[in-house]
Amino acid sequence: MIRRTRLAALVIAVIATGAGVGLAASTGHAQTTRGWARTITNPYLPLTPGSVWVYQGMKDGVRQTDVVRATARTKTILGVATTVVSDVATGGGRTLEATRDYYAQDAAGNVWYFGEQTKAYGPNGQIDTSGSWQAGRAGARPGIFMTAHPAVGDAHRQEYARGKAEDQYWLVDMHDHVSVPFASSDRAALTIEWSRLEPGVIDEKAYFPGIGPVREIAVQGPPESARLVRYHRAS
Repeated sequence: MIRRTRLAALVIAVIATGAGVGLAASTGHAQTTRGWARTITNPYLPLTPGSVWVYQGMKDGVRQTDVVRATARTKTILGVATTVVSDVATGGGRTLEATRDYYAQDAAGNVWYFGEQTKAYGPNGQIDTSGSWQAGRAGARPGIFMTAHPAVGDAHRQEYARGKAEDQYWLVDMHDHVSVPFASSDRAALTIEWSRLEPGVIDEKAYFPGIGPVREIAVQGPPESARLVRYHRAS
C-alpha cells in the first residue's frame, strides 16, 4: 500500500508540473504508419480471435464479472481493419455495461486503440452511450495502448476524443511481482493510468507477457478492482 501511495503521489506531481501531458509519441496520426498486421500478437496485449479473459472485481460499489472476448470481426476505421473486442460487465443479476473496443497492431508491433462503442445500462432500463467515440470523428485520434517493446518510462495517450476520452498511461515497472486468481508472475509490466477528465482518479494496471491485462486497481479515487480469474488462449 505504501508503494502504491508513492506511485500515485508521483503521478500527481508529474501531472501538476505538466510533464505528463506532452506524450508526443502517441499523438501522431496512426494512418501515417506504414503497414498493419492482420492479427494482434503483441506479448502484453495478444488479441488472438477466440481468446477470452474473465475478470472479477468491484466497481461503483457493485461486485461484477467482466468477460472480454477477442472476436474475428473487424471494423475499418481511418482505412485500418481494426480487431473488435467485446467487453461485457455483469453484476447483481443484470448487464451493467456492454462495449465493443477497436484495436490494431502496426507493422512495428505497437497496439493502437481506435475507439469504442459502449452502452451502460442503468437500473431502470436507461441506456447511456456517452462514452462512445471513434478515431477520425469530431477530431478524435487513436492512441497507443501498448508499445512493441515496452520499457520503463513509456508514456502515451491511449485515446483522444477531447472532453470524452483522454486516458493516458505511464509504464513504471517491467518486473513487478503480481498474483491474481489465475496466475502469478515476477515479470508483470506495471502501468499507472489517469485522465485529466477525472483528476481525482488514478489506476494501476498489471500485464503478464503472453496473457495481457491481469489486474486493475484504483490507487486514488473511488474503490475499484478487477482481477483475472480465467483465461482461454485461442490457438
